[in-house]
Amino acid sequence: MVYLCRQNYMMDIKRILLKLSGESLMGSDHYGIDYTAVYHYACEIKSAVHLGVQVGVVIGGGNIFRGVKGSHKGFDRRQGDHMGMLATMINAMALQTVLEEVGVSTKILSALAIDGVCEKSFYKSAEKYLQEQVVIFAGGTGNPFFTTDSAAALRAVEIKADLLIKGTRVDGVYTADPEKDKTATKYSELSYDEAYENNLNILDLTAFTLCKENRMPIYVYDANQSGNLLKVLQGEHIGTIVK
Repeated sequence: MVYLCRQNYMMDIKRILLKLSGESLMGSDHYGIDYTAVYHYACEIKSAVHLGVQVGVVIGGGNIFRGVKGSHKGFDRRQGDHMGMLATMINAMALQTVLEEVGVSTKILSALAIDGVCEKSFYKSAEKYLQEQVVIFAGGTGNPFFTTDSAAALRAVEIKADLLIKGTRVDGVYTADPEKDKTATKYSELSYDEAYENNLNILDLTAFTLCKENRMPIYVYDANQSGNLLKVLQGEHIGTIVK
């Protein structure tokens, strides 16, 4: 158990849902899976486990295939989204492999039934496995037209996570894209309403609404820097909290 301290409140953090993009696994490559990148995230997750935090993970599939982009190239959107779900399974298997290499027991649960590879996702099974293992949720929501942001929000609510942590390549939420606008300023803390009114696109609207309706706090941080996940869980304010 750890305590996440913020300006006027303290959160008791026992269980998190970590959302990572598929692109984060590419490392310096432009496609696919880079072992060094996966190893980095495995070590970050291991540090959380050693702190006594239960960890669920949702990974996107954009490093391999993204349904929306596929539909722009002529693929049927429904079929494309299912292809993207299978891409998340490949990423989940890669992360599981490296997590177990570094000594972290891991279970994959999938929204798609894939016999011989993983179990079908079910919240009661997930809660049981989380007591002893990292659980990677693959296959998105199992339905087309939903992003892995929506899957992350759904799984966070299902497993009663204390916090949904979104790992990005910037250190929080800004007034504008800091990679394009040097005048952009960083938010330390936001309400759900403030984030919506300012069109900050922290998660897609479906995912964001699910978090708001279930009062699931969202923490956005730079996942590329070693040690940052541990800092977040130990109460160091390095990102943006939305609640």
